[in-house]
Amino acid sequence: MQFRQQALAKLQSPEELDLPVRFARPQGWLVLSVTVVAMAAASVWAVTGSVTSTVGAPAVLTHGQGSYVLQSPVSGQVTAVLARQGERLAADSPVLKVRTAEGDTVVRSLDAGRVSALAATVGQIIRTGANVASVEKVAHAGDPLYATVYVPAENAAAIPADAPVDLTVQSVPSQEYGVLRGHVQSVDRSAQSAQSIGAFLGDAQLGEQFTEDGRPVAVTVRLDTSASTKSGYAWSSAGGPPYDLTSMTLATGSIRLAGQRPVDWLLP
Repeated sequence: MQFRQQALAKLQSPEELDLPVRFARPQGWLVLSVTVVAMAAASVWAVTGSVTSTVGAPAVLTHGQGSYVLQSPVSGQVTAVLARQGERLAADSPVLKVRTAEGDTVVRSLDAGRVSALAATVGQIIRTGANVASVEKVAHAGDPLYATVYVPAENAAAIPADAPVDLTVQSVPSQEYGVLRGHVQSVDRSAQSAQSIGAFLGDAQLGEQFTEDGRPVAVTVRLDTSASTKSGYAWSSAGGPPYDLTSMTLATGSIRLAGQRPVDWLLP
């Protein structure tokens, strides 16, 4: 009843046409302006901008030429170990002496390099083809280190040349010394098997480990150098760790992928 009386009163009263009508408050205009500007900026970014993403993968610091596994050409008993782990050898250097039924045989290195692992001990009985040592191929003691990052194959096409890479080195506390800096030097587009990785690194176990989730591609990373650090390489911290880096050190690499146009995923 009250609503009916109000409606009749409104019909009987003359229209107030001379009063100004307020369509929006100043605060409303401000909100509308900000919304329009934001939408315009988003539209421009969707067409011209890009989304940067990264891919993380296991990595190993090496001298770039890889390693090889030295195998015994004969069966017999090891009577002497003539090389030491960490020792640099010339090509055709003696590594082991093996006593066979025909006499003593010396097992020699194939190429010059550094002995990264010895798998034979004095008194051990070995068979023909047995792995007796792992030798990293390095010509000179001052040769630079590289990082080999084993990236999932589906990400290989998105890795641009010279892309920046951050390496979290397993033996270096990242909270204190930061990450190692580098840039992509090359991308091997062919998928790596456990055997090929094991042959390159001289470690079959790493080959199995890096292929647990599928066959990756090998990305060679050139480490950034710095004259102001003990290691000779650039770190995210000012000085990096107060010691040198060694080859065959494990790390985790984070590679920045090529920017993707956001309009590709904003639009259906």
